[in-house]
Amino acid sequence: MVMTLVLVGLLLVSAFTDIRQHKIYNWTTYPGMIAALLMSGAATLLGIDVINGSQTQVDTLGVISWPDSFFGLLACGAMMIVCYVFFPGGVGGGDVKLIAMIGAYLGVMSGLEAMLWTFVLGGCAALISLVWRFGFWTLSTRVMRVAWYRWKLGSTFELTEKEREPLKTELFLAPSALVGVVIVRFQLVELFA
Repeated sequence: MVMTLVLVGLLLVSAFTDIRQHKIYNWTTYPGMIAALLMSGAATLLGIDVINGSQTQVDTLGVISWPDSFFGLLACGAMMIVCYVFFPGGVGGGDVKLIAMIGAYLGVMSGLEAMLWTFVLGGCAALISLVWRFGFWTLSTRVMRVAWYRWKLGSTFELTEKEREPLKTELFLAPSALVGVVIVRFQLVELFA
C-alpha cells in the first residue's frame, strides 16, 4: 500500500501538470522511477518475500520484487518508445517516462495492464471530447462519408487539412493513467465481474 500511495501521489501531480501545462515533468517521473527501484531493491535486500511472504507485510508495503520492478520499467518503457516512434506528435517523451514509471511500481504484467487501461480510457476521453465539440450527428456523418468513399472508390480518402484540424484533440494521458492504475491496483474489474 505504501508504494501504491507514492505512485498515486506522483500520478496526481503528473495529471495536474498535464492538464494545466500539457507537460509531464522529469522532476516527477525520474525520482518516481528511482524510488520504485530503491524500494523494491530494499525489500529484496531486507529479505521481504514479496511472493510467498506474509500477506499483511506484502499488503502493507505493496512492494514487488526488484527484478519485477526493473523489468516492468523496461517493458512498459519499451512499449511506449515504440508508440513514440510510430505515432509522432501523439505520444510525448513525458508520456513514455510516465508509463515506464508505472511499470517500475507495478511490475511487468500489472504495468502493461495499466498501460492498456490508460490507452482505452484516453481513447474514450478523446471520443467524448470530439462528440462534445462537434455533436454526434456531425461526427457520424463525417465518419460515414469517409467510410463510403473508401468502400465505393476502393482507395483511401484523404481529408483536407481544414477537415483534419478540428479532429486533433489534445489527449491527456496522465489522468487516464491515474484511473488505469487505480483500476489495476485495487482490482476494480474483479469487483464488478
